[in-house]
Amino acid sequence: MKKIISLAVLVVLLGACTKNFDEINSNPYQITQKSLEQDFNHIGAYFQGLLANLQGHQVEEDLLTDSFVRHFGTPTPFVSNRNNTTYYVTWNSFWGRIYNSVMSPSKQVIEIAQEGGYDVFEHWAKLLQVIGLSRLTAYHGPLIYSEYGKTTTPIYYDSEKDLYNSFFKVLDDVSRVFKNNPDYKGLIKFDASYKGKISSWLKLVNSMRLRLAIRLSKVDPALAKEQGEKAIADDAGLILTNADNFNISLYGGKMPIAVICFEWQDSKMSAGMEEFLIGLKDPRIHKYFAPATDESLYASHPDFPYKGIASGAYLNAKDDHEKFSNVSEDWKSVTSRRFFTAAEVHFALAEAALRGWAGAGDAREHYETGIKMSFADWGAGGVDAYLADATSKPINYVDPIDARNNYNTRSTVTVAWDETADNEIKLEKIITQKWIDALTNANEVWCDHRRTGYPKLHYVPKNDSNEDWGVIPADGFIQRMPFVEGERNSNPQGVADAASKLRGGKDVIGATLYFAPPDVNTNFPPIP
Repeated sequence: MKKIISLAVLVVLLGACTKNFDEINSNPYQITQKSLEQDFNHIGAYFQGLLANLQGHQVEEDLLTDSFVRHFGTPTPFVSNRNNTTYYVTWNSFWGRIYNSVMSPSKQVIEIAQEGGYDVFEHWAKLLQVIGLSRLTAYHGPLIYSEYGKTTTPIYYDSEKDLYNSFFKVLDDVSRVFKNNPDYKGLIKFDASYKGKISSWLKLVNSMRLRLAIRLSKVDPALAKEQGEKAIADDAGLILTNADNFNISLYGGKMPIAVICFEWQDSKMSAGMEEFLIGLKDPRIHKYFAPATDESLYASHPDFPYKGIASGAYLNAKDDHEKFSNVSEDWKSVTSRRFFTAAEVHFALAEAALRGWAGAGDAREHYETGIKMSFADWGAGGVDAYLADATSKPINYVDPIDARNNYNTRSTVTVAWDETADNEIKLEKIITQKWIDALTNANEVWCDHRRTGYPKLHYVPKNDSNEDWGVIPADGFIQRMPFVEGERNSNPQGVADAASKLRGGKDVIGATLYFAPPDVNTNFPPIP
């Protein structure tokens, strides 16, 4: 009888064990899919990488856009002094950063979000796609967007016109979803820029719309005006104060320019910065750069003890420019990168006012506010005296190492606003100040330079362009980067079709992009 009872008890116990097997044998401290979903980690964990990769590093910026806009100069004669900086294409990797580290993971986010009904995360990812691709199209022109994710070739590129129309449509969708979810808290944990504040992201959406509208103001003035006025009128507002600036966290990493300058000794102050900042007596130079370590280098301007290197210079050895100005030591301790600032928005509004866009306000007011915002953001003093200076002008450049790098400034721009000046002179002031403020974030001012010709930057002393990648005349500037080798090899039909969508139909570095008409010297049509 006891055996029968024992057997019955054993069966019950075994049944109980089997019934609760998963629960009993689960680690109570293990992260489950359900807990990930509750904390949004299954979707939010992607965003640190997405945000961090919107900007590049040495070969994507310092030896490319930073050089093309004359923000920084390298002392290093890379590849026998024949490389991107001298207009011979050597590095071309921003495509990989955007597609591999922004587009690919954001596609996964969008799929997860659509499956789980996370509308805000979906549209946050779509916004970052637009931001990333809007930078990449400034490098190449046509891009893969509407066919992104297609697994068989050919994969066709969207024309630039179609890209911008798509960007504006996505910004519409993002704005709608964000406005419908003003108190959404899901982004907080993953948003090092705005701490999950939807209202701040809406200001960025509108500011992005304004940026793209200004970019198109020459090639499609009607669309630019429509989209610009839409951004200005939106009740969510724009980035108008430094408290609203969109800065991207370094996530504990180092500022790229600090690494390139101090650890690798491959970047220094540019001749272009010397030309304009010293010529205009700009106090921001003390926040941007460190004094040169040889007094003879700045004997002609002892009040500004700085010396820069020409972009695209003749170089022999890195040590030749060792005593030229490094970037400021402050760059070693920064924790985030400037991406979209109130200064840029005010300069865009100043240009919009010149173009007669409704709601843009007064050009002078925005111009001067943009400079004030820039000084405050960089921690520089003396802005009032700077704004009143109507006589200081850019200076000529002399390279004591190699006279072949010497040049005379092309610019006679001054700082003080002149209401009686024509619109081109006013525009040159606006774009020059926008360029000065944009140090370490050269993408948009490269667009500005190609579409307006401002600032009037120096030509490269050593021009190595040839038929391999296209010829840039001695008095010209590189216009774009060619499509990448990986695409040429794996998607040749798509690349050939993309080239046909460029002006002139050739994948060369001299092909002007959609937003930058060939004749940049005829900027303003008569304004009513």
